[in-house]
Amino acid sequence: MADRQLNVLSTLDHAKTQWYHFTAIVIAGMGFFTDAYDLFCISLVTKLLGRIYYTDVSKPDPGTLPPSVLAAVNGVALCGTLAGQLFFGWLGDKLGRKSVYGFTLILMVLCSVASGLSFGRTPKGVIATLCFFRFWLGFGIGGDYPLSATIMSEYANKRTRGAFIAAVFAMQGFGILFGAIVALAVSAGFRHAYPAPPYAQDRAASLAPEADYVWRIILMFGTLPAALTYYWRMKMPETARYTALVARNAKQAAADMSRVLNTEIEEESNGAGKTATVVLAGDEWGLFSSEFVRRHGLHLVATTSTWFLLDIAFYSQNLFQKDIFSKVGWIPPARTMNAIEEVFRISRAQALIALCGTIPGYWFTVAFIDVVGRFWIQITGFAMMTAFMLGLAVPYHHWTTPGHHAGFVVMYGFTFFFANFGPNSTTFIVPAEIYPARLRSTCHGISAAAGKAGAIVGAFGFLYAAQDPHKPEAGYPRGIGIRNALFVLAGTNLLGTVMTLLVPESKGKSLEVVSQEVADDEEAA
Repeated sequence: MADRQLNVLSTLDHAKTQWYHFTAIVIAGMGFFTDAYDLFCISLVTKLLGRIYYTDVSKPDPGTLPPSVLAAVNGVALCGTLAGQLFFGWLGDKLGRKSVYGFTLILMVLCSVASGLSFGRTPKGVIATLCFFRFWLGFGIGGDYPLSATIMSEYANKRTRGAFIAAVFAMQGFGILFGAIVALAVSAGFRHAYPAPPYAQDRAASLAPEADYVWRIILMFGTLPAALTYYWRMKMPETARYTALVARNAKQAAADMSRVLNTEIEEESNGAGKTATVVLAGDEWGLFSSEFVRRHGLHLVATTSTWFLLDIAFYSQNLFQKDIFSKVGWIPPARTMNAIEEVFRISRAQALIALCGTIPGYWFTVAFIDVVGRFWIQITGFAMMTAFMLGLAVPYHHWTTPGHHAGFVVMYGFTFFFANFGPNSTTFIVPAEIYPARLRSTCHGISAAAGKAGAIVGAFGFLYAAQDPHKPEAGYPRGIGIRNALFVLAGTNLLGTVMTLLVPESKGKSLEVVSQEVADDEEAA
């Protein structure tokens, strides 16, 4: 363990909030804006894909994606994200945060556009092409998680570091809302330009041929804001902590941060006239060593398990809220609408949830995380999610009766609020703070990948578990029903509350202190 902190790192820790902090938030945040748009916009168009490619006009209801196809369309990007988090997390510690930061953005932009241009002579061909490009889209998105979190944590000062990382992650909320707004605008425009009767009135005419453009435009549109930030992403210097502690070039780190902070930073020289270096604890052992297990083993258990449990519930709610709203009667039966009208209704519902529950939760975290700390926000968030899930599940039959749909939506919105003013934000923040510099991106990637494993469980599991035990949808086995599925999600949130007890508090501490690379702030000074 080192007995002091390098001057450049101490200067960063005590720096006042400056313009470059906000620039870094916007540059990193626009990546997350695109991440959220691309991951969640698919839920807006799956009903439309079913109508376009799987409708049989001899049947009384419009077509839907078969179970295996729906699972693939929803889950393939999550599988790519998991792989990308592990790969780019490791690469960020080997080659540097900035070195691979631009590549992830290019991959996201190209694959997002390619997803909207998916081709094929048959429905299977179109869906297979879509899944192929969405896997690689997810791969690029996965890289953004450990790199953006690590870059922001290593740029920030210790007093407001939590708020800065949370602000980057909060761009997810705007990405989800923007996706719903784009879908609203596109579907409203097409609905006006190409009016069509409901499916029950005229089955063939309810699907305008132009509807095939709707889902393609929605999938492609979210790349624009992120693509505009590519130049500034490439202009960002490598983080001082990577340059000084991993690349072992404290002089270059001081020069880079001098330009960023507009102040002169000098590193002390040793007797030979060379820049002094500090040998930190992270240089002495690796990820698979017994020393790592002793120092950070429980931390890794905490960050992986809580993120895993959180994402089971969070992605289940996000990806399948359209199905829940349909079953409680907030969205009319599909046969009473035409194809484009259904997209409009689903988008309006998701926009309302994002605006009233999702986005406020993110920004409450930004406001309070450096006041009350990561631990209390996370444990309170998990506990409140458990309470509201039970509030939905116990009187579920009450919420499904006419006149009570608004109450269901309000309760459902509160689960999103406390997910984001809670573990959805803190599980992203904590792994970027508590591990040594040379393993920080890798460990964040492992934690995030555990979360995506939970998302995959949620995406595939909820799809089947929520089926009615007596009358499942065509092609599905009998499930346990939405009410019992909500009880299961409440149980995962309760388990997340318990596992949060292993999460360390990092509020107001230097990264080198909380990762046990230096003893404490007095020694670091």
